[in-house]
Amino acid sequence: MARIKSSAELEELREGILSQRDPDKRTITLCSGSACHATGSKLVAASIEEEIKKQGLTDQVNIRKTGCHGFCERGPIIVIQPDEICYLEIKPEDVPEIVSETIRDQKIIERLLYTDPKTDQEIIHESEIPFYKNQQRLLFGANIKIDPKSIDDYLAIGGYSALSKVLFQMTPEEVLEEVKKSNLRGRGGGGFPAGAKWEGSRNDPEETKYVIVNADEGDPGAYMDRSLLEGNPHSVLEGLAIGAYTIGAREGYIYVRQEYPLAVENINLAISQAEEYGLLGENILGSGFDFTVTVHQGAGAFVCGESSALMTALEGRAGEPRPKYIRSNIKGLWEKPTVLNNVETWANVPLIINNGADWFTRYGTETSKGTKIFSLVGKINNTGLVEVPMGMTLRDIIYKIGGGIHRDKEFKAVQTGGPSGGCLPENLLDLEVGFDELTQAGSMMGSGGMIVMDEDTCMVDVARYFLDFLADESCGKCVPCREGVKQMLHILTDITRGKGKEDDIELLEELAEVAKESALCALGQTAPNPFLSTLKYFKAEYEAHIMEKRCPALYCKELIEYYIDPEKCRACMICLKQCPSDAIIGEKKKVHIIDQEKCTKCNTCFEVCPSRFGAVKKISGEPVPPPIPEEERIIARGSK
Repeated sequence: MARIKSSAELEELREGILSQRDPDKRTITLCSGSACHATGSKLVAASIEEEIKKQGLTDQVNIRKTGCHGFCERGPIIVIQPDEICYLEIKPEDVPEIVSETIRDQKIIERLLYTDPKTDQEIIHESEIPFYKNQQRLLFGANIKIDPKSIDDYLAIGGYSALSKVLFQMTPEEVLEEVKKSNLRGRGGGGFPAGAKWEGSRNDPEETKYVIVNADEGDPGAYMDRSLLEGNPHSVLEGLAIGAYTIGAREGYIYVRQEYPLAVENINLAISQAEEYGLLGENILGSGFDFTVTVHQGAGAFVCGESSALMTALEGRAGEPRPKYIRSNIKGLWEKPTVLNNVETWANVPLIINNGADWFTRYGTETSKGTKIFSLVGKINNTGLVEVPMGMTLRDIIYKIGGGIHRDKEFKAVQTGGPSGGCLPENLLDLEVGFDELTQAGSMMGSGGMIVMDEDTCMVDVARYFLDFLADESCGKCVPCREGVKQMLHILTDITRGKGKEDDIELLEELAEVAKESALCALGQTAPNPFLSTLKYFKAEYEAHIMEKRCPALYCKELIEYYIDPEKCRACMICLKQCPSDAIIGEKKKVHIIDQEKCTKCNTCFEVCPSRFGAVKKISGEPVPPPIPEEERIIARGSK
């Protein structure tokens, strides 16, 4: 790679790259993010390379291993360009047929297409699949266009043009005003205006300043930042460099979880490539601007997602938060002005510079602009990463993009904002998604986790689950979090075990108030949210657990019993064979019964009983029907 010494040379290089590329040439783009790796993407890639070579198509077909496409549960995914033919759940044995039929003979393989469950229609093009069709992938859409290990691919789609623009056509003040005008708010959780944060650091007279990428993504089920770092690392670097130029920083850090090996690999490679081209390092593009980036791997502590704890860890000490008597953009890393934003926030910056703040503000609500990437998971048909404009309703995200609730069950709640977020009920499904809208409803945007729950979910247990996570991840530095959250967890656990007392709710509310008002950092301050939101919207479930010793969702083990309905049992012996505790008594042509003393309530019998029979029942708060006498257990109807 030759070092680029000017903006003109950058454009010459870009034109040279594009001149060597035929946009009409067949290209197989294969999702190679972590999720698809887990389902065999590497084996599919090897098979594609082997088959292309075997059929003598090496010169006619490009193979591009891209980052995450988003529709993770249906991976590995390939999209054949320029026809945009999308095949899902590809296996290595499918590849010879794909190459010979679709690549060579331009025939569609129908069994590999997406089939709309509502219409049974097979959909050929990726952009027409409902999961993608209803998104607005301004940021995430670039993933499918580039190989994240190739800086030339990024340059081919306009990469580093925003950095060149600010270095040669804009003053730092002009960049700052554009970011402020865009009303870009931090996508990491707090939703603080990026422009205001940048302005505080820029105006500080201290000469040494820092910029940091927060890629310490610890929310259960969330992987937005990981997928951006894996799939488009140069967009994050470009945004970071623009931020550094704006505030006057010369050093930047990327704090990334050690559990993200592919993201670490790709971002380190991207830094190396950018340095070789002269897009990082000394005298970038001959502008006189110097900027270096260092990758720091975190040890996996959830609390290090909090800004001051992250900076403490970067300094080489235990990752614990510190009091913010002065904001970190004034006194942050090593007591110097520091701008910290998450991966998604930085990646939005080049888009704003290239397209303008007015373009960015076309999307979103009055106070929440642009798009947001969510990790859509839980009891929903289509799980994966989705990018939607701020202001889209929860209903549209869950039903139009997510395809509705799994197995046609009833929607119960959606939890947003990670473990510190809240659970919103069905009557709020038409709520527009935005920072302030979610906060007012008792939840939060967070980094973008969105967990959908169905009728079988116990909301008291949901609160207990998230409090368990937060108590375990507390750094223990302050009493309200260390002891308060632990006590809340203890009480919630007792409630789910049928040991709740009448004054437990009042006590939980008092503990929640103390934690919110006096915990040292946002982890402790927001830890009560799962309890407070579930109490607000599902108080009847708490009362049932405490007063009636009953779990309405039939989930809490200590509050439910299993029995076999003699009218529906067909003596198929499936439950008997699968029971791990030998608690089921029965034989051929004899109605089965459950020995309640042996039953461990593992739910196996309920899961394996054929749905056409539905013989295994769960009850809560009522006595188990007595087993029928031995002489009446013969199935006169016969079994099927």
